[in-house]
Amino acid sequence: MKRLLSAALLVLLAGCAKTPDWDYDKSVQFSNYKTYAFAPDANISNMAPHYQVNDLMEKRLRSAISSEMGKQGFNATEPNQADMLVNYHVSVDKEIVSDTIDTMYTAHWSHWGWGVRSRTTVQEYDVGTIIVDIIDKNAQQLVWRGVKEGRLRKNQTPEQRTETINKTVAEILANFPPKAL
Repeated sequence: MKRLLSAALLVLLAGCAKTPDWDYDKSVQFSNYKTYAFAPDANISNMAPHYQVNDLMEKRLRSAISSEMGKQGFNATEPNQADMLVNYHVSVDKEIVSDTIDTMYTAHWSHWGWGVRSRTTVQEYDVGTIIVDIIDKNAQQLVWRGVKEGRLRKNQTPEQRTETINKTVAEILANFPPKAL
């Protein structure tokens, strides 16, 4: 019974894993892009305040994007010389999950009927979303967008936060430039 419950919980948690979402303009020749720069207005200081959204996170986010773009063969340059501009957005929202489980079934012999006891738990947590936009600098058009959301963990070390941002950005940019299906 214990193994069955553990297996069911593992399947449930795997089903909750968030995968990145991508959208892009199919008419764009992404092979023409060689250089990038961060958009002049790329910053998270105008985002909704949250204790995890700060200048430290912004440094981690920019570093992770630069690393992934470099791995893809794109060179960083000044905004006026870039083929594409990279912009990013972050948000933090509250989510509420409730779960009701039946904890005990009973039969009443002293009177007719049966009973069920249920237990409901409610949990509130923060969900963070990172959006990375690729903009064609000359056309001033959005040509690619990647998004990933996930549950925010509290009480992380700076190293854990950096690792989380690096992994998330790598997953978002895994399909940039878009791969043929």
